[in-house]
Amino acid sequence: MNGSTRKLSDAGVSIWLDDLSRDRLTSGSLAELISAKNVVGVTTNPTIFAGALSKGAAYAEQMRQLAASGADVEEAVFAATTDDVRAACVVFEPIYSASKGYDGRVSIEVDPRLARDAEGTQKMARELYERVDRENVMIKIPATVEGLEPIAKTLAAGISVNVTLIFSLTRYREVINAYMLGLEEALKNGKDLSKIHSVASFFVSRVDSEVDTRLNEIGTEEALALKGKAGLANARLAYEVFEEMFSSERWARLASHGANVQRPLWASTGVKDPALPDTLYVSGLVAKHTVNTMPEATLNAVADHGEITGDTVTGEYTSSNKILDDIERLGISYVEVVDKLETEGLAKFDVSWEELLETVRKALSESR
Repeated sequence: MNGSTRKLSDAGVSIWLDDLSRDRLTSGSLAELISAKNVVGVTTNPTIFAGALSKGAAYAEQMRQLAASGADVEEAVFAATTDDVRAACVVFEPIYSASKGYDGRVSIEVDPRLARDAEGTQKMARELYERVDRENVMIKIPATVEGLEPIAKTLAAGISVNVTLIFSLTRYREVINAYMLGLEEALKNGKDLSKIHSVASFFVSRVDSEVDTRLNEIGTEEALALKGKAGLANARLAYEVFEEMFSSERWARLASHGANVQRPLWASTGVKDPALPDTLYVSGLVAKHTVNTMPEATLNAVADHGEITGDTVTGEYTSSNKILDDIERLGISYVEVVDKLETEGLAKFDVSWEELLETVRKALSESR
């Protein structure tokens, strides 16, 4: 087992892979990452599935069968993606059982076109859960304003949720509130709270990409000195919110009924600026009860030369606040940045979904 990834796990960080494909499942690549690099979960999104299905060969036989059955493109996408997630759930089932549901999770996202449709999101979350039909599946729901209600209702039904696309500290508080609302309703519904798990996916590198572009435009020595710092600062302050809200009396009541904390998940951890260390969003975000979901390149970098030195979050709240304050004083609006990132994130997933539909549409056509 790799030394660096083992240190990360020992420090309380669960390593989840931000990738899934049928090739990865059938080749044994996923199983190898579990045994060699401490991977204990997988996340997917529309971009990942679009990339996987665009390669085509591994899905060719299924596409032929779907075409012969008369399936339309939406049905084919639903079948292919849920089959991959179900197979991955089987791979991770031993970890899921051993950790009592804490890890061994595989996430699948609702259709991103439903991000502003509360009723449609809730309905598809249920459909995905029933189709995958594995306890260790986690349904991903974007943290839009419209997504908060279906997050709570999905949890109330006893379904574990990965809340995704979180950028702002204010929205993160709303997400935690939705989690607690969902658990409170689940308790009323007679659900076993110990079986319900959730993570809140807080995006990191995209914050730096947006803020650093604006810092470059300002171009002063003070501005340039702040580059590469906003993403970590924002995420570290999210962990402060996590500590605060899961120390409340409200939470204590739920915990007394067996509820699990909703863990912060660090997403978008691939470093986009080549001037920054390629393990920055891993080594800089080490704290207990967190998940770091990494693309394979980042995971390999951590395994090769990652320096894991223990908690790099909880002692940084004062400095993190100062960083965000300094950025704001330069005229860069935090609210404007996080709002833009949410809008862009949804748009990118919409584009990926359309690419996925077009790839499957072509495969079905060629198979008929």
